[in-house]
Amino acid sequence: MAWIIVGLGNPGEEYDHTRHNTGRMAVQHFAKSTESSAWREDSKAKAQVTKGSLGKNLFALILPDTFMNKSGSALLKYVKSVKAAERMIVVYDDLDLPLGKIKISFDRGSGGHKGIESIARAVKTKRFVRIRVGVSPTTPSGKLRKPEGDADVEKFILGYFKDAEMDVLKKVFKETGDAIATIMEGGYAIAMNRFN
Repeated sequence: MAWIIVGLGNPGEEYDHTRHNTGRMAVQHFAKSTESSAWREDSKAKAQVTKGSLGKNLFALILPDTFMNKSGSALLKYVKSVKAAERMIVVYDDLDLPLGKIKISFDRGSGGHKGIESIARAVKTKRFVRIRVGVSPTTPSGKLRKPEGDADVEKFILGYFKDAEMDVLKKVFKETGDAIATIMEGGYAIAMNRFN
């Protein structure tokens, strides 16, 4: 059974380099690094899809072309059971982590992330792997400086990364790709020990 790797974000060019599209950008980077086939539109699933392999592991990469809070509907065609969900890796932005950090988890709550809530509802389980990619700034002492209040949070996550932040993200995307490869080859527990 192939791995399903999902990059969360919003469709449309105006969202391309926004913080909320971090998951989508990370999976696009992984596709390039593994020389996956060209992206194609799956109009039935409402998603961009490509396939590839790494060692003995086959995978499908999926970028939902739905808005974040409807992400799950794009996966119904690809994840039809709890067993299939256990071989799904969802990559997404996280305000509770500083920019430059990733964290892997399995079978956890959504942390208020609308994309994760939508996927858990659609596939009827929380038993899937998540790679959370930090997007929040920090103070010089390293304390998290995340926005407060719905309006400020929305403005921040739909805002664009600055050039210096994009430089940090390039390293993070490489690390995310290494984490995906480790999960496929050795399982999420080994990946958590290595990357968390």
